[in-house]
Amino acid sequence: MNKNTARLRRAKSTRAHIRELGVPRLSVLRTGQHLYAQVFTSDGSKVLASASTVQSDVKEGLKNGKNADAAAKVGRIIAEKAKAAGIEKVAFDRSGYRYHGRIKALADAAREGGLQF
Repeated sequence: MNKNTARLRRAKSTRAHIRELGVPRLSVLRTGQHLYAQVFTSDGSKVLASASTVQSDVKEGLKNGKNADAAAKVGRIIAEKAKAAGIEKVAFDRSGYRYHGRIKALADAAREGGLQF
């Protein structure tokens, strides 16, 4: 089993548990160059808010999109957009990634922005 297969297995398990909770889901995708975050409805049919390091308003003032500072900025922006959409509480779907580095920075910034998970 390679690393990506193991990650996807962990993600599948987590998403099954989140589906049972019935709350909106904050999902994170990490690539080598960028970080993406989306808030989905509880059934996963619609995206309510999104932010990524590709967007021009996030890029401003960042050296690159692949460090913890960029992740924190994405976390703050996704929290603002989710609150504007009327979402206070979400389930954090880290997509099978380990909770450290960029993923942890995004989660901490989203919590500071007012999201509860």
